[in-house]
Amino acid sequence: MKIHVLRGIFIILLLGTFFVIFNFSSQNGEISGGISKKITQTILEKSSKYTLLEEKQKNKVFHRIESIIRKIAHFSIYAAVGFLLMGLLSTYKIKNKWKVIVTVVVGVLYAVSDEFHQSFSPGRTPKLTDVYIDTLGVVLGMLLLMLMQKIYYKNTKMTKNVTQKLFT
Repeated sequence: MKIHVLRGIFIILLLGTFFVIFNFSSQNGEISGGISKKITQTILEKSSKYTLLEEKQKNKVFHRIESIIRKIAHFSIYAAVGFLLMGLLSTYKIKNKWKVIVTVVVGVLYAVSDEFHQSFSPGRTPKLTDVYIDTLGVVLGMLLLMLMQKIYYKNTKMTKNVTQKLFT
């Protein structure tokens, strides 16, 4: 695949991910909460232990699970950001150190701007803990791409070595 096509794919996917994050942050508290409540309810309905709890305990469990689901959503989408940013930067001849720095800095800046953006949505408040979670997601996504690249290059090199030995 030509490098400019790969860059284009990474740019489109990254911008699409930023767009999704922006739209989620634009939702008011009621809509945003409704989505996570629906997901939580669907998950908890599958648990026979949950259905046996008293109402007070159910509420406590529900709110705890909903909070975890919201954090997983933050972490996951920012892992995609880290993966895509590192992927895009990997199409350029830049030292790995700078790829890592740029990926983390851009990811953190977007996370901070996202939380700031949420402050303008009714019923939403910015949270520093979300920025931390988003940053961890960016780092994981970046590390996953780096690991995949390492495995790919190792296997490619191994394949070339085996092929050379077979035909020489």
